[in-house]
Amino acid sequence: MGVADFAGRRTRMKRWWSLLLLGMASCSISAMDVDMPTPTDLPSTESAQVWLRQDPAVQEALADMAGAGHVAGMLRASPHEWTVKATSQQRRYEAGPTSREWAAQLERTIRLPGKKAMDRQLGDVEVDLAQARLGEAIHEAARSLLDLWMAWAQTEHAKKLIAEQTTFAQSNLQAAKTRQRAGDASRLEVNVAAGDLVEIQQRFAQASAEAAKAQARLRIRFPDVPSGLPTLSEPQPVAMPEQAWHELVMASSDPLRIAELEMRKAEQQADRARADRLPDPTVGVFTASEAFSRERIIGVSVSIPLPGGYRRERLGQALTAVDAATAARDRQQRVVETEIAEAYADASGNHARWQLATKGARHAADTARLTQRAYTLGEADVQTLLLARRQSLQASEAALDARVTALRAYYRLLIDAHRIWGLAHE
Repeated sequence: MGVADFAGRRTRMKRWWSLLLLGMASCSISAMDVDMPTPTDLPSTESAQVWLRQDPAVQEALADMAGAGHVAGMLRASPHEWTVKATSQQRRYEAGPTSREWAAQLERTIRLPGKKAMDRQLGDVEVDLAQARLGEAIHEAARSLLDLWMAWAQTEHAKKLIAEQTTFAQSNLQAAKTRQRAGDASRLEVNVAAGDLVEIQQRFAQASAEAAKAQARLRIRFPDVPSGLPTLSEPQPVAMPEQAWHELVMASSDPLRIAELEMRKAEQQADRARADRLPDPTVGVFTASEAFSRERIIGVSVSIPLPGGYRRERLGQALTAVDAATAARDRQQRVVETEIAEAYADASGNHARWQLATKGARHAADTARLTQRAYTLGEADVQTLLLARRQSLQASEAALDARVTALRAYYRLLIDAHRIWGLAHE
């Protein structure tokens, strides 16, 4: 093998490996478009899709999409129709019989070449707009489902926390009674512990009512929600960098797609208005019978409107609409980019906040248990005991709120990026 052959073969091998690596990169990018597994503490994809499709806002968008199909059909069919004209008259003479005469005409306005293609494009963009609005309706319904579901989960777990505190308060009361019988505590301490138990029982009744209201709001908006205690998993840190999330959300943003389609529609309407400065002609054929039916007339008619200031102003308005739609698209892009930055910051910061709140709740719970033991042994007073219990409850509620907030922020990112519940296929 010569040096030239070896160099050529080496060059071909480099090209082959480059193509292989490019294909592997393309596969990796395509894999990003596939839905992620639905988190275990959220409704399954099958259930979520059923609920989202049944949402009234989504049903409204589906009806609008069907209407957009009719609009596209109207534009393809042309607004011009055949017109039939018929006249009948009598011609009277001073001497002689009356001549009965008639005339008939068939005419239609003809779209000039190029306008039909423009109308077809306008119909297509109407359908695309309706599909984008349907996607946005499903996206907003998914956000509502997430918010209502997480609110219900938080109230149910808050009720569980207070139920645990009720048991803790009962233990405190029993410890006070035990010390009273041993002559180591006064009746006042027993009354204070009993009052604390009543207070936490009231909190439990209030938490039960809040959980019932949260579940009712969820079931009214999305029927057939299962009963039982919803789970709450541990929040996960945001693995991908902000730029990757930015690209994912921007690529699947329905509001931005709507704004871009509105701009395209305005541009096409401006092109159509520019084309309409040359009016469509009306072409017809006619026939008539005159002079005692001895004269038959057959002819062709053509009428063309003379364009004036109205068409010129209409074009100016359409061009202004293009500028407005372009500005609206730019504004919507900035809104979406701002929302992405805020959502990513929330998801990242709330995870750290949850970790700190969980650590604080663990310390407060340990302090409450140690204080209860110290009170049982007569090494602490009742006020210190009740203060430790209340601080433990406050820390546990703060940790629960931080957990739910972190989960909601991360799941909101997944929904905005269309990564769960089959949103990538909507």
